[in-house]
Amino acid sequence: MKDFFRQNGILLLVIAFLLSVLIGVLSFVMGGQADPLSNLVNTVVSPVRSGVSAAADWLEGVYGYVFRYGDMEQELSGLRAQVRELEEKERQWEEAIRENEQLRQLLDLQARRRDFVFEAAKVTGRSTFNWESTLTLSKGSDHGIEAGDCVITETGVLVGIVAETGINWSTVSTVINTGTAIGGIITRTYSAGVLEGDFALMNQGRLKLNYLPEGAQLVSGDEVLTSGRGDMFPSGLPVGQVEGVFTDPSGQTRYAVVKPSVTLDTLIEVFVIKDFEIVE
Repeated sequence: MKDFFRQNGILLLVIAFLLSVLIGVLSFVMGGQADPLSNLVNTVVSPVRSGVSAAADWLEGVYGYVFRYGDMEQELSGLRAQVRELEEKERQWEEAIRENEQLRQLLDLQARRRDFVFEAAKVTGRSTFNWESTLTLSKGSDHGIEAGDCVITETGVLVGIVAETGINWSTVSTVINTGTAIGGIITRTYSAGVLEGDFALMNQGRLKLNYLPEGAQLVSGDEVLTSGRGDMFPSGLPVGQVEGVFTDPSGQTRYAVVKPSVTLDTLIEVFVIKDFEIVE
């Protein structure tokens, strides 16, 4: 439609002009006499004159729209670019807030655990298999990371244990992975056990606290920390909360199901504990 008026608009205006001239000539010839022929002409011409006037006004509006359309498109394109720029600034602002909060929490952790030597690393990959739960980190042996190092969040929550290292990468076995075996302790009762990954529970995002002492009174919501037993891992790292206590099929031992405090799917950056003081 826009191309039609751009190509034929002048022709339509010429036709409208000629019709107006014809109407004027006929009126002049008739000399203003209202004879039957004049009445007939006016009867026929009057609607035409009105139509021509309306058409001219309409064409003027269309031409105005056609010639303004390009400017409107350019303005719209500029507005879209401004929106994209504002969205990017908002994303950067939110990222800066997240990083500032993470740094604040890390500084608080360092103040509480001055014995920790940290190495920050980005999470670059996650396992996509049902039989394991691992993370890949952006740093490895070149940064002093070794197998067996604990991996935590900026708040000190246990993420997992380094299982393998390369020059510039490392693989972390998460707290719910089937290979996990860490000493754990209940803060409320000081009941100790062993935190272990379980294949069935791993798919639910959970792990076990096995080998509970007889008569241990655990309730849902009890907090579980690393015990530091064996001096392989730091003590006092938050692991999760007890969801329930059960008896194994043999009926002889009890275990607790623990929900980890870490949300593995949303981790962006973690901290590897390369060294720590052993508490006697």
